[in-house]
Amino acid sequence: MPDDLHHQLRAGHHPARSMPCPHCGARAHQPCRLRKSGRTIAEHPQRLADWARITACCPECQVEPGTPCRTAGGWAMPAHAIHARRYQEAEETCA
Repeated sequence: MPDDLHHQLRAGHHPARSMPCPHCGARAHQPCRLRKSGRTIAEHPQRLADWARITACCPECQVEPGTPCRTAGGWAMPAHAIHARRYQEAEETCA
């Protein structure tokens, strides 16, 4: 089944779940977990940022999907930091 269709059928799950979580190590399509207690949570911010970085172009700094966002000076932003408008663009792309 194609990934796009697969995610539409998984009502209630964020599309970022299609990727593994770099923070807790949760596999693709599995919920994030707290490392100490093992309790499931929504998604870690790092997972959401990676998903938005891969899914959408950034309207703020005009970078391609997969490229980290840039600051006003042209430097790459710190790891897992992206512009808020890129999150919005990724949400619109998946809608």
